[in-house]
Amino acid sequence: MTTFTSSSVPDQSGRTIVVTGANSGIGRAAARVLASRGAHVILAVRSVEKGESAVSTMAGDVEVRRLDLADLDSVREFTQAAPESIDVLINNAGVMVPPFSRTAQGFELQMGTNHFGHFALTNLLLDRIRDRVVTVSSVGHRMGRIDFDDLEWTRRRYRPMAAYGQSKLANLLFTAELQRRLSAAGSPVIAVAAHPGVSSTNLMRSSGAHPRGERLRSAAFRVLLQSEDAGALPSLYAAVSDIPGNSYAGPSRLMESRGAPVLVGRSRRARDPEVARRLWVASEQLTGVRFPSLP
Repeated sequence: MTTFTSSSVPDQSGRTIVVTGANSGIGRAAARVLASRGAHVILAVRSVEKGESAVSTMAGDVEVRRLDLADLDSVREFTQAAPESIDVLINNAGVMVPPFSRTAQGFELQMGTNHFGHFALTNLLLDRIRDRVVTVSSVGHRMGRIDFDDLEWTRRRYRPMAAYGQSKLANLLFTAELQRRLSAAGSPVIAVAAHPGVSSTNLMRSSGAHPRGERLRSAAFRVLLQSEDAGALPSLYAAVSDIPGNSYAGPSRLMESRGAPVLVGRSRRARDPEVARRLWVASEQLTGVRFPSLP
């Protein structure tokens, strides 16, 4: 099998690709490659100023549109103005182990941004998507557990890594249930997931991080870090390769921390179809957004 690199991405001319959180990190790196291959790339970002700065580093057909995944009103505004045809949606944006805070609708920030925001965005755009939805998860999903009695962290003592793990597990359960629904609807669109391994991104450098997040940046941990460009390869692989729905791409070496992308496994909890269906129903109830009628 040929090793997948950025040069493996085929011509994307005539295709429209939305990348959330593409003003920095692996989202920016993926957007840069896709634009260089001819795609019309929309950077869906919270800060338009930072998005414009990212565009200045790219060649090709790129535009910036504001999207704050921590505010469902912003998600709706973005989707109302989105193109009528989107080939690929890459749900890349995320937050990792911040101090406890809540989204505009009162969700715990990590679950609200990483899962609920992307859940709403995807379903509101789904009747316009022609090829696939790529959702970026993490090896951290393996520590995750979905607590249906307290998805919003209103009763438990807040544990940032546990909250992060729950949100990343939710990304994979969302992908699995989305694919099930797409298949049941007879849609040609597929839902896939990817994770970047251990990459040097703003998730690792965010200001005001919780002390546990600070420990992730220890000298010993940094030995495992790969570049943003390398961390973007699994997302690119998932976005353009001929792979089946509900595939999960990640690095191939050192316990999936680095290396060329391949299809990888996931935890037992991430393979539980009943939990995936239950999370979908809860997400619909909490966001007010439902799976659409597809053409």
